[in-house]
Amino acid sequence: MPPARNKLAWTIGTFFGSGFSPKAPGTAGSLAAILVAWPLAQAGLDRWGFLLLGIVALVPAIWSAGIVARESGRKDPQIVVVDEVVGQWITLAGAPRMSWRSMLIAFALFRFFDILKPPPVRNLERIPGGAGIVLDDAAAGVYASLVLFAAGWYLY
Repeated sequence: MPPARNKLAWTIGTFFGSGFSPKAPGTAGSLAAILVAWPLAQAGLDRWGFLLLGIVALVPAIWSAGIVARESGRKDPQIVVVDEVVGQWITLAGAPRMSWRSMLIAFALFRFFDILKPPPVRNLERIPGGAGIVLDDAAAGVYASLVLFAAGWYLY
């Protein structure tokens, strides 16, 4: 009989089930991050708040990703999307201001860098366990955040 799943880890790792999307679970996770970010931004959370949110979320993200990977028997299961959430929130730290336009651009930039995985982002995938699952997306978020920040000088 297989061991019982850690429900909290699966809830966090799949970001409340968004990782179970039948198509493009990573994109679904990024979209879920934006859907959570929008009301937070409307409540006054700024770029520094999103940076802090992304950094604080690293610990439960790494923990949950590692457990889901181990319990599912996969090195980097597609259902784990909390890494996309962390990366998306880090990307929002580069927004010059929080608006639907900056969130849309942040979404597109993060997905681009998450798929492209420019050096040294791809190398971070080699780190074992949950850290390898999450840190490459956090680094992609840093790249996307820097581009969003630079673009902000021209967009606003």
